[in-house]
Amino acid sequence: MTAQVSSEASRAETIQFDVVAQVRNHIGHLTLNRPAGLNALTLDMVRSLTEHLRSWADDPSVYAVVLRGAGEKAFCAGGDIRSLYDSFKNGERLHEDFFVEEYALDLAIHHYRKPMLALMDGFVLGGGMGLVQGADLRVVTERSRLGMPEVAIGYFPDVGGSYFLSRLPGELGTYLGVTGVQIRAADALYCGLADWHLDSGRLAELDQKLDHLQWRVSPLKDLQGVLAKLGVQQLPDAPLATLRPAIDHFFAQRDVASIVEQLQAVTVNGSHEWALATAELMLTRSPLAMAVTLQMLRRGRHLPLEQCFALELHLDRQWFERGDLIEGVRALIIDKDKTPRWNPPTLHGLAESHVESFFQNFEQVGS
Repeated sequence: MTAQVSSEASRAETIQFDVVAQVRNHIGHLTLNRPAGLNALTLDMVRSLTEHLRSWADDPSVYAVVLRGAGEKAFCAGGDIRSLYDSFKNGERLHEDFFVEEYALDLAIHHYRKPMLALMDGFVLGGGMGLVQGADLRVVTERSRLGMPEVAIGYFPDVGGSYFLSRLPGELGTYLGVTGVQIRAADALYCGLADWHLDSGRLAELDQKLDHLQWRVSPLKDLQGVLAKLGVQQLPDAPLATLRPAIDHFFAQRDVASIVEQLQAVTVNGSHEWALATAELMLTRSPLAMAVTLQMLRRGRHLPLEQCFALELHLDRQWFERGDLIEGVRALIIDKDKTPRWNPPTLHGLAESHVESFFQNFEQVGS
């Protein structure tokens, strides 16, 4: 297999539903193309990505796929939550169809038969994480900001979060999911949410090398060889490495209320200032969303990938009616008063039976 960059081998660029698709040198390039909206996913974008990936999976002339976001601010900042809010409020079905098809796309990426390289430059949040965590090669830059911030708007970390967060070392995934904090490149590599670091100034050079890549061994190894010449797989001074003993202690507690109480009262490895700030942050989050997230992640540790997605869909189908998402979107995105009225408003007002009720009958749904 040899490199081909002639006009004959390069296919014309097409724009469909804010997704740009192009094949160059046997590589299918997919670009999320809503930079003004931080490349937030719409249902049309999900369908376009699904269509192209399905087509390339069966195309012997396409050896690999590269996924990226347009602009310098974000790979993808999540789903277009405003459209989902409007759908629910208007009694429509878009919000229901979106999650079914988004989860199917994310699952397909995990099982994709050809190597996928995800360029995680800028914000990679929520739905953006769902797109990249199934990729074979996940590249971050100094501009990368990764996170599953759903609890901040009264939701839970979905798009496979119950699988990939729950399998991070120790309680790192619990910490990231329950607090919704964002991390940078060094931490992404440390906890296993990224594989390579590449300076953003070398992204154009990466493209050039991909366009002239001589296919020799296997597509995956050939791509790894390119990255090895441009990037590194570890960075020094990952903050999570220093905080790891404290995170593993606090986020192994029985429930969210106990986590907060411990953060406020106990010092582990000189982490008291961080612990107090973390507790203060958690007290602004939806108590219900944090509690359901904790339960979901602990269940997800023992579920295969497909069942994790099934569990998330089971929760999602109840959440618009029974969860805090609509109120969170109202307060933070629609009215922007930043004073969500969570239900219940405090952790101590949250009954364990209420949290458990969201998981009832899951075995029947997921079987």
